[in-house]
Amino acid sequence: MVAAVLGALTLVVGCTGGDGGSGKGRRPSGVRVTIRVPADAPTISAAVSSARPGDLVLVAPGVYHESVKIGTARITLRGASRDKVVIDGRLQQPNGVVVAAPGVAVENLTVENNTQNGVLVTGSAKAAGGLPGHSGGYDTGDEPVTFLKSFLVSYVTATRNGLYGIYAFSAQNGVIEHSYTSGGADSGIYVGQCKPCHTVVRDNVAELNAVGYEGTNASGDMYVVGNRLVGNRVGLTTDSDHQEKLLPQRGAVIAGNLIAANQQRATPEQADGGWGTGIGIDGGSDNRFIRNRIADNSNAGLVITATADMPPVGNQILDNTFTGNGVDVGWTFPTATRGRDNCLRGNDLRTTVPARLAATAACPLPAKSPSPAGRWAMPTAPGGIPFTEVAAPGPQPQFPHASTTGATAVPAVPALPDTAGIPLPSASLLAAGARVQTS
Repeated sequence: MVAAVLGALTLVVGCTGGDGGSGKGRRPSGVRVTIRVPADAPTISAAVSSARPGDLVLVAPGVYHESVKIGTARITLRGASRDKVVIDGRLQQPNGVVVAAPGVAVENLTVENNTQNGVLVTGSAKAAGGLPGHSGGYDTGDEPVTFLKSFLVSYVTATRNGLYGIYAFSAQNGVIEHSYTSGGADSGIYVGQCKPCHTVVRDNVAELNAVGYEGTNASGDMYVVGNRLVGNRVGLTTDSDHQEKLLPQRGAVIAGNLIAANQQRATPEQADGGWGTGIGIDGGSDNRFIRNRIADNSNAGLVITATADMPPVGNQILDNTFTGNGVDVGWTFPTATRGRDNCLRGNDLRTTVPARLAATAACPLPAKSPSPAGRWAMPTAPGGIPFTEVAAPGPQPQFPHASTTGATAVPAVPALPDTAGIPLPSASLLAAGARVQTS
């Protein structure tokens, strides 16, 4: 009976007594503790390395010059204050936090000034080991695809990182939520190389990045819902890329997002020269774009094109509102690779290239319907600024009761959104700082 009681205990004070504050040693099996930094461990890395599954690593305000790698399952890493707990890479390390074990939650802190990623979640040993990143993702060579399964990134600020702010690569069954990214030299949030992804990206803000959100070879139960993607160079892309495995990309749902004014000059240059585009579909297929508000993008609201030898097939553009874009919807295929079965229904729009797409490409289409192509005068992207010079973010919403709530139990598979209940964002949300709500 005593053993059973001990196994159910959760200690919420410093883990001292008999183990030197390590959280290990003579602790009974099943007892979960809170390891406080720096009270119980001098660094975040020391606390994480001593933690057991189910433990909470709670970090006091301060600037921590370290790269934290989490290799133990079901640990929660949480800052006591989102804006005041800062993991600063000083441009001397590739990643701020690397999650390489399942069931890990990273919450309520800031990661900045890393040469590659703020937070990297991955099942790839090469990526976790700091393999140099390239524009568009990681080329892991002949490494077999291994998924990290189950993760949560929540209430994280990722700013001024040289590749991605928050990056889930070769990972499944995860959630990225309530986070803020800026100054991503490639993109603020990136999900790559997963099939099926079973991943939800929701209620985030991405601004002042080269691209707000990017999904490359991210297929199957991939949901991007209720995000604010405003003031980047490109708002959102979903694409296929030979640099990563699991081609082609297909089967994402992009719903209820605010995607606007993506021609911000004070941003890192986009590697492919993208500029002024709300949504780009580059060789992606069978994606659904539902009730997004796409406004004031100087080039185009939504563009469909092909990448290399991969055509865009079966994308559906449904019940979106387009206002103030250079072109609301444009389809262009400058090479021999063409699209087919792409269609529109129920959208509020004014201009398309080719003209009259809403009528000639209305859903549903007969099978194997070729997608027409056109051209328009696209603006030239201006020069950008180094990611290190992007404007610092203001205070962001805090994780509720960060210092008194226990460790977060990350579900093995997240609940997926019901798209029927996701509303079109209000035009009032175009105001600076307004956040999208999906429920």
